[in-house]
Amino acid sequence: MSRIGNKVIQVPAGVTVTVSPTNYAVVKGPKGQLEFQFNERLGITVEGATVTVTRPNDEIFSRKIHGTTRALLANMVTGVSVGFKKQLEIRGVGYRAQLQGNVVNLSMGYSHPVDLEIPAGLTVTIPKNTDIIIEGADKQAVGEFAAKIRSVRKPEPYLGKGIRYVDEYVPRKAGKTAK
Repeated sequence: MSRIGNKVIQVPAGVTVTVSPTNYAVVKGPKGQLEFQFNERLGITVEGATVTVTRPNDEIFSRKIHGTTRALLANMVTGVSVGFKKQLEIRGVGYRAQLQGNVVNLSMGYSHPVDLEIPAGLTVTIPKNTDIIIEGADKQAVGEFAAKIRSVRKPEPYLGKGIRYVDEYVPRKAGKTAK
């Protein structure tokens, strides 16, 4: 019994959800439009301002994708209505980020700057040269681009230098001690 899969998705005002007979879902809202092809075994019904996901039987595969499908659909509805946001911070002397058109330029102590192109559908703002804010309607795209930026220089455990999420805890290690 999937507790997540049985929950009903509430569709806010201004958001429309359309599902074709082949379970191709299109969710439109003020923040954009998201589309996804769900598995055809499941039943997705839209009734007024609610969306429900049902499974036809209790086979292992049906049970596996029941909760996942409902969670993905709920994230699509949340994304087009409210949006998703990830915040990163840069720590370290001389480490900085700047926005140049559609490219994030990172100076992270390497012999060259690292340029990362911003994917379509995402907006990146850099209020200070040590703070990066990534926003968008697609939760997966926002998280993936944030992880890509973080992977340029992950926080190290001795001084804590590097790129980290704002709410991330980095365990610190003790360095060498002189006798």
